[in-house]
Amino acid sequence: LRNPYSVKSWLRYVEHKADGRRPVAVCQIYERAVKQLPGSYKLWYRYLRYRRLLARARANSPDVSDADLQAELSVANAAHERALVHMHKMPRIWLDYCRFLTRQGRITESRRAFDRALRSLPLTQHDRLWPPYLRLVRLHAPHGCLETALRVLRRYVRFKPEGREDFVDFLLEHQRLDEAVANLVAIINDDSFQSSRGKSKHALWQELCNLLSRNPLEVTSVNAEAIIRQGISRYTDQVGRLWTALAEWHLRAGNISRARDVFEEALATVTTVRDFSQVFDASAEFEEGLVRQLMEAAEEGSAAAGDSEESLESDLAMLRFEHLIERRPLLLNSVLLRQNPHCVPEWHKRVQLLADRPAEQIGTYMEAVKTVDPHKASAGRACTLWTEFAKFYEKHDQLSDARTVFEKAAAADHRTVDDLAYVWCQWAEMELRHGPPEKALALLAKAVAPPSHKVDFYDRSEPVQARLHKSLKLWSFYVDLEESYGTLATARAAYDRMLDLQIATPQIVINYAVMLEESAYFEEAFRVYERGIALFKWPNVEELWKTYLIHFSDRYGGAKLERARDLFEQCLEHCPAELSRPFFLLYAKLEEEHGLAKRAMNVYERALERLPANQRAPMFNIYINRVAELLGVTHTRAVYEKAIESLPDAEAREFCLRFAELETRLGEVDRARAVYAYCAQICDPRLHEQFWHAWQEFEIANGSEETLREMLRVKRSVTAAFSTQLNYTAAAAAAAGSADSDDQAEDSAGPSSSDPMRALEQQQQQQSAQPKGILFVRGKDQEQPAGVMRTAPAAAESAASGVANSNGAGGKANPEELQIGGDDDDSEDSDAGGEVMEEAGEDSDGGGENIEISELPVPSEVLGSLAKDSDDDS
Repeated sequence: LRNPYSVKSWLRYVEHKADGRRPVAVCQIYERAVKQLPGSYKLWYRYLRYRRLLARARANSPDVSDADLQAELSVANAAHERALVHMHKMPRIWLDYCRFLTRQGRITESRRAFDRALRSLPLTQHDRLWPPYLRLVRLHAPHGCLETALRVLRRYVRFKPEGREDFVDFLLEHQRLDEAVANLVAIINDDSFQSSRGKSKHALWQELCNLLSRNPLEVTSVNAEAIIRQGISRYTDQVGRLWTALAEWHLRAGNISRARDVFEEALATVTTVRDFSQVFDASAEFEEGLVRQLMEAAEEGSAAAGDSEESLESDLAMLRFEHLIERRPLLLNSVLLRQNPHCVPEWHKRVQLLADRPAEQIGTYMEAVKTVDPHKASAGRACTLWTEFAKFYEKHDQLSDARTVFEKAAAADHRTVDDLAYVWCQWAEMELRHGPPEKALALLAKAVAPPSHKVDFYDRSEPVQARLHKSLKLWSFYVDLEESYGTLATARAAYDRMLDLQIATPQIVINYAVMLEESAYFEEAFRVYERGIALFKWPNVEELWKTYLIHFSDRYGGAKLERARDLFEQCLEHCPAELSRPFFLLYAKLEEEHGLAKRAMNVYERALERLPANQRAPMFNIYINRVAELLGVTHTRAVYEKAIESLPDAEAREFCLRFAELETRLGEVDRARAVYAYCAQICDPRLHEQFWHAWQEFEIANGSEETLREMLRVKRSVTAAFSTQLNYTAAAAAAAGSADSDDQAEDSAGPSSSDPMRALEQQQQQQSAQPKGILFVRGKDQEQPAGVMRTAPAAAESAASGVANSNGAGGKANPEELQIGGDDDDSEDSDAGGEVMEEAGEDSDGGGENIEISELPVPSEVLGSLAKDSDDDS
């Protein structure tokens, strides 16, 4: 009473009375408070909440009657109404009141309260009111309030256009299809619309088309056909589906003939195989279903009253269905041609599909030659359309029309000169089939006539007709016809013209020369060869030279030997080394047959000097055979020696074995042994067992105990030498690795690089790491040990004696020579040799046992410093 305008005092008073036993007193205090302070939001909010809690408690109490409950609810509603007189701008008060009315089940009062709230509150606060308002109308729409719900939702989509999708779903749920379609159309036409569900315009358009096609009678507010056709022009990746939807719309509307027209229009306009498959399958399914339906109706009608019109309709529908199935390949071909009108194979395929309809075939050819651009033809050649068109008239004995087609083809544009040449060749072949060859010759002479001005064959700015006179294909056909049907003079003129134009190939030159030779114009033919040789370079001129030299040699033989020699020399002067082998062979053959053997041998020598390394071994074989035949077997020794010296080791081994066999056959055992000794230095016993077996067999058959022992000593020496070579390589690699590690350690430690003591220590370590007492000599392919030097086979006896006695009597002893154990022990050698000879005899007699060789310790000189290191370790 002292301070009635203090909100805090009134709230303390309420708390004092709010013990739950006197709600009337609490309500009286709140009434007094809001009467004194009608603008207090805090007092009104607490009072109204207390009223709602009191009403909820009364509603949950089983002792309260309905009348008392309704009276309590009416008092609470009246309190809210009085509060809204002052609190009409407070959204919380409105929300609580609207929800309180909604829970009471008073739909009309709730709707009116929501409407009043929307009118009272500013637009920025409507987002808080619409969700409960929409829940209210959606909840009661199936119970007779559908129209009210629709009106509320229409107001909502005006406030929030993003909610149109929810509105459309609500309309579809309650079968308001016409309005749903109208809202979908508005959504699609609104460019600023953004779907809250992430749907694209394409997905919305598909949904619209599905609604239109499945409900043609319910949707009348929009032009369904125009909408679907607009989608066909807009969404090119869904053309087949949209055409099917349009046909379905006509079918559900009962317009069957219009649906069939739509299917035909779709089949005639689609441009992809996928769309064609969709439309054709839908059309076939429609026709099949119609046939089944009509046949069932015809069966019912025939059972009731005999034949009827249904049977005729079913037969007609069956014919339509069969016709549609038969047209499928042609329709598919049309789709492919619409997709790529410059595809030549598809045009040919279309003509084949129209095999029984000549008029349509002619129309197809005419359309093809008008449509196809030769420069855009992706597959096939456009010129084949012209030639096949002319052959079509030729097949029907209309030669004048065929010639007309060829004339137009010759004047039409073509991608390349070869295409135009193909047209002229086909035209000439037709004239050959149906008339005298003079017409074909005259036609080709016209085709190869040069233009009035000079034209470069490779100048693409010039039309192909102006460059046709240099077409190799056309000229080749022309000279073939002149050779077959013309005279020698006309044929020679044609060939000469080709040579003048410089379009002849080596084969053309050869054909020209062969034609002259057949007519006994040999010198003229040889002049043609020379003209052709002047036109070309190596390697293109290879066959030309070969043919020229063979024919010249066959013609004159030794009559004009000097001239033939000049030709060979002229050929070999510029001939590449890898191509010169056949010409050297021809040259040598000429000298053998008509010249001197010495000259032939000189040719072989020149060939061996000029040929590359990979062709020398076969040439040596030929050379050896020719020397043996012309000069005798003994003269092949020099050739063998040269082959062994010049060829790589792999091929030299084979020639050494053959050389040794030759000497053995001649009875020159010492020479053969010298060759074996020479070859031993390039044959590792672990890799080339065949050589050592051959030498062993030779010594068993032709040698003695001493020679066999010497062969085994050489074998041990070579084995040790190759083993030492591997050890030396490994030691050198290890020394290099240790030197690198020492350098790295020195760099990391940081001492001066000019330290003389450290340099001296490193030098001593490197010298100690290398094996001592072994000297190496670089061979052709690999390092060979000193003391097993390659010796020329010409000094056979000295080589054999050198192998047998490495320390010859009267000579100085080599201080670095390897001393293989047992060399000076005659008794041990003789015993070992006897044992070997006995085993060899048993092997030769018994044929199967191996020779036993005694193993001797490796001398310390072989290992050098490595042996000392191993002894120290042990």
